[in-house]
Amino acid sequence: MLTFNIRGENIEVTPAIREYVESKIQKMERYFNEDFEATANVNLKLYNDKQTKVEVTIPMKNLTLRAEERNADLYAGIDLIINKLERQIRKHKTKVNRKFREREGVGYYFATVQSSTAAAVAEEEDELTIVRTKQFSLKPMDHEEAVLQMNLLGHDFYIFTDAESDGTNIVYKRKDGKYGLIETN
Repeated sequence: MLTFNIRGENIEVTPAIREYVESKIQKMERYFNEDFEATANVNLKLYNDKQTKVEVTIPMKNLTLRAEERNADLYAGIDLIINKLERQIRKHKTKVNRKFREREGVGYYFATVQSSTAAAVAEEEDELTIVRTKQFSLKPMDHEEAVLQMNLLGHDFYIFTDAESDGTNIVYKRKDGKYGLIETN
């Protein structure tokens, strides 16, 4: 059973919006067994340019479903999020079923999905083939130099060794044009 935590940022979560979000996300329960319990965290944001952003995170025991979508229409964004989440569930289910077929017959918390869906997921998984592998040494630097290196290379992210902590870190370019930093332990 799904419970909901719906928050709005610069937007009032009206009963109509709440009902629409809950009805759409609850349809995903068909992929799970009856003993399924999780909390769907939904964040709705409205930006100055009238764009809306919908973020949904559903943490579970063996899987965390997460998707976000920007759209001019809030309801269309919610529909697109549901499509993304269902695709994630189908991909995960196919991957798990493949592992369990190899081990022979261990059950899982997903309910049965039609074979046509499994065939569609198998086609999607072909797209996840690694076609190139790169190896390089990480140079010690600070995060500002890493951003400069990333921009110099024209990449969306850059992996480096932090000169102070000696940890492996990642800088990345966000969709809003600003930069993010991921620090590892």
